[in-house]
Amino acid sequence: MPFPLPPPMRLALDLAAEAARAGEVPVGAVVTRAGQVVATSANAMRTSHDPTAHAEMLAIRRAAAALQAERLGDCDLWVTLEPCAMCAGAIAHARIGRLYYAAADPKGGAVIHGPRLFGQPTCHHRPEIYGGIGEGEAASLLRAFFATRRR
Repeated sequence: MPFPLPPPMRLALDLAAEAARAGEVPVGAVVTRAGQVVATSANAMRTSHDPTAHAEMLAIRRAAAALQAERLGDCDLWVTLEPCAMCAGAIAHARIGRLYYAAADPKGGAVIHGPRLFGQPTCHHRPEIYGGIGEGEAASLLRAFFATRRR
């Protein structure tokens, strides 16, 4: 019997599934503080006509607005896909304390793949990083989404 997912990752995966139904790449993100949900989002690039509307970016913006703070050092970010360079940069600038992600992204990821942004000497903040939480479900959502578009 598999371990149950932490509730924030379960919520992020549910948001990713909703995004897929809306025609968006299935990525969901949740910001928590002291175990409480502060903000949520899913990819909205197509529906908002905004290339920066990644789930992480939107969740960070919403958390900063909700907490009236540009620094989110006491917050955790839960996301269903390894963040890209843009999102990793936002995570560093927001000073997110911990990053939890589900599926690795060998093509577009910037945490353990590509530029490995948090390992660069010019990166002023490095969150604690925990990967692979809910990886199977997140990867399955992504594969199913792209399979329907590559026919």
